[in-house]
Amino acid sequence: MELRYLRYFVAVAENRSFTRAAEILGISQPPLSQQIKKLEDEIGTPLLRRLTRSVELTLAGEAFYQDARHILDLSGHALERTRGIARGISGQLSIGFASSTAFLPQIFQLLSQFQQNYPAVSLQPREADMVRLLHDLEEGLLDAAFVRLPCESSKAFNLKVITSEKMLLVLPSGHHLSGRTSVSLGELHQDPLVIFPREVAPSLYEVIISACLRAGFQPSVMQQSPQVSSAISMVAAGFGVAIVPASLSHLRLPGITYHQIEDTSLLSDIALAWRRLDRSPAVQHLIQALNSPQP
Repeated sequence: MELRYLRYFVAVAENRSFTRAAEILGISQPPLSQQIKKLEDEIGTPLLRRLTRSVELTLAGEAFYQDARHILDLSGHALERTRGIARGISGQLSIGFASSTAFLPQIFQLLSQFQQNYPAVSLQPREADMVRLLHDLEEGLLDAAFVRLPCESSKAFNLKVITSEKMLLVLPSGHHLSGRTSVSLGELHQDPLVIFPREVAPSLYEVIISACLRAGFQPSVMQQSPQVSSAISMVAAGFGVAIVPASLSHLRLPGITYHQIEDTSLLSDIALAWRRLDRSPAVQHLIQALNSPQP
């Protein structure tokens, strides 16, 4: 059964007239009457009672009208939804966050701007470690991801740097250096270093260890935290000291202090990553939002 039969029938049923329905549909009345007759023959029962100046629905016609109206509404919705997805103005966008980027305000300003421009696109955020993010991005389980550079699989992706983030030192409140605004890393050579596993954020791990080596010491006792953010809680619990991205300083836990690192400027680049051959319109709109001036 063709959808045009349903449109013809609904027009006649709603206007109670072949003449008015034909005018609305932009066709002549005889072909319209013929199409409705074919529909009734296909169904096997009359749907309309032809009166002198109008028509009325039979009981079967009343039931068929309700279903036909619903089918036409669904087909219209499906058409608009498909067109919207094809243009990247509706549908879903799955976005990953490296655990160490979850507090970076620039990311959420970007997503807020994107959502304002494309309110019908449903954002599906997911936080994971770098290894899982890059795997899922490459396999198509994510559309894009916010990562720290460098990343080991960067050749498989396009990358657009969003910002460079400074690192801060986290000390327990009772530490003998906790009263200072800035601290030299070399002064911490005897303190246990709380650090996350390398696979959680490989580039950030290397930045921290390299900084210690440049300061003249190899961290000999390292307490491992499950994630970058949990290192702060472990410092508060007395496990040692930590070096974390500056955006994590929004976590104001009791028992810790944040400090500038005196003898070096530790920076880590954060980028948006997406597959090189990805032609998703929604992803392209996200990139355009990234390239647009922030308000």
